[in-house]
Amino acid sequence: MIGNQLALLKREFWEHRSIWVTPAAISVVTVLMAATGLAIGSGFHQVVDLAIVGASNVGEAERRAMLTAALSGVTLIFTITMWILTIFYCLDSLYAERKDKSILFWRSLPVTDTETVLSKLLVAAIAIPIVTFGAIVVTHILNLVVTSVFVSFEGGSPGHLLWDFGTLFDNWIATLIYLLAVPLWLAPFIGWFLFVSAFTKRSPVLFAFLPIFVLPMLERVIFGSTLLADAIFVRTAKMPLFGGMDIDAILRDGDVELTSEMVSLLAVLDLGQFFSSPSLWAGLIVCGLFTTAAVYVRRYRDES
Repeated sequence: MIGNQLALLKREFWEHRSIWVTPAAISVVTVLMAATGLAIGSGFHQVVDLAIVGASNVGEAERRAMLTAALSGVTLIFTITMWILTIFYCLDSLYAERKDKSILFWRSLPVTDTETVLSKLLVAAIAIPIVTFGAIVVTHILNLVVTSVFVSFEGGSPGHLLWDFGTLFDNWIATLIYLLAVPLWLAPFIGWFLFVSAFTKRSPVLFAFLPIFVLPMLERVIFGSTLLADAIFVRTAKMPLFGGMDIDAILRDGDVELTSEMVSLLAVLDLGQFFSSPSLWAGLIVCGLFTTAAVYVRRYRDES
C-alpha cells in the first residue's frame, strides 16, 4: 500500500502542477516586489539612513520583533494562497478525472478507490503545506539576501540587522507547525470538498459553497439558531493553537519592555491546547465521514 501511495502522490504532482507552480510563482513575485521596493527606497537616502541608524541602536528583542514582523508578512501571503490552492485542488481532484474520462484508465490499474481518495487527502493535508513551507523558507532567504545587499550599500551591517538565525529558525519551525495544523483544524472542509468533487457532475465550486452560506441563513431564519454558522465560520476563525502572549496587554501598555520570549512565535503556539480540543477531533471525524462518502461515490458511480 505504501508503494501505491507513493506512486499516487507522484501522480498528483504530475497532474496538478499548481501544487508547486503556485508557491514558486508567489515566491518570485514576492522577491521581485521586495527588490522593487528597496530600489525605490534607495532614492530617499536620508530616511533610509535614519532607519538603519535607528534599527542598529535598538535592543535585541526589538530587532527580533521587526524581523519577525517582516517574515510573518511574507508567510501570511503564502498561508492565504495555500488555503485557496487547497480548496481548488480538492474540488478538482476527483471531478477532473471524471470530466476527462481518465478515471477509466486509473480504474484499470491495481489501485483501490480508497487508496486514490486517501492520496488526494494526503496531498491536501500534508503535501501542499510542506511545499508551501519550502517556498516560504526560500523566499525568506532570498528577501534577506536582497535586503542585505541594499543595507550594505547604505552603510549598514546586514549581519547585525538581518541575519539573526535564532529568529529565523524560530519563525520557520513555528510556521511549519502552523501550516500542518491548519489542514487538521479545517479538515471537515477538506473532506466536504473531496466529497463534492466526487459527487457533483458540474460546477463543483458552486455546489461546494452554496450550502456553506445558504444553510446557516436558513437555520437562522427558520429555527432562530446559529449552530451551523458557529460550526462553519466561528470555527474557521478560532483555531485553538495560540496562547502565551497577551496582545491586548501589550497594546494597552505601550511602555511594556519587550523580551526575546515575547517575540518568539514558538512561545505563542500551544500544541497541548490544540490537540486536546474536542472540536479538533470532532472535525477529524466529520472529515473521515465525508472522505468515506467520497470513496463510496467514486466506487459505485457508473462512468462508462
